[in-house]
Amino acid sequence: MNKTLLGIIRLLIVFAMPIFLALTAARVMVADWYPKHEYVKPDFPPDTYGFTTEQRLERGLTSIHFLNDPRPADQAIVLLDALRLPGTDKVLFNQYERSHMMDVKRFIDLLWRVLAVSALIVVGGLALLLARHKTRADGYAAIFVGGALTTGLLGFLVAFVLVGWRTFFIGFHELFFQPGSWTFDWSDSLIRLFPDKFWFDAGFILTGGTLAAGVVVMGIGYGLGRRARRA
Repeated sequence: MNKTLLGIIRLLIVFAMPIFLALTAARVMVADWYPKHEYVKPDFPPDTYGFTTEQRLERGLTSIHFLNDPRPADQAIVLLDALRLPGTDKVLFNQYERSHMMDVKRFIDLLWRVLAVSALIVVGGLALLLARHKTRADGYAAIFVGGALTTGLLGFLVAFVLVGWRTFFIGFHELFFQPGSWTFDWSDSLIRLFPDKFWFDAGFILTGGTLAAGVVVMGIGYGLGRRARRA
């Protein structure tokens, strides 16, 4: 393997590593366990408009299932259209909430495709480098630097989430969604099901988990490289 190709593979692994680790953590977060964990926390705010914990959980889980549905958003939306406000025949989500949920699913579906590409780069690239004795040290170095880059980026992001949560939350939505398409009244079902506390805790777990994964990956790369140098 020539030096130019070797350098390109190393760089691809390093820059794909934070994306791979962050989106893997996100994939773990978009699952039933999170609302089941979050809604029963003692400090989770009750719904002042009347949803019980059980009603929140039932509808929150359906929303998660909608996001994970393999069908396109305009087909999977039937899951949300079937939901009703407790004790009524009124739909749970109005047209604006429904539209935003479809936007969110399209975004999530895109993220999972990016995750697959980053996984291919990281796993495939490391398989190429670690398979040969001559390039194994480059593989260890790519693991270490990729973990270090993840640690640095996520360390900054964790601090940002803790200190400037609202700025982060608003900036994220303004970047990925049309302005005005993601703001709702306090009485709307989306806010009642998923208040700010839900997203703050999710953001902290996601960034903190990715940071921890970056530290672990960096440690593994350092340990493997050190052992190889001694050998």
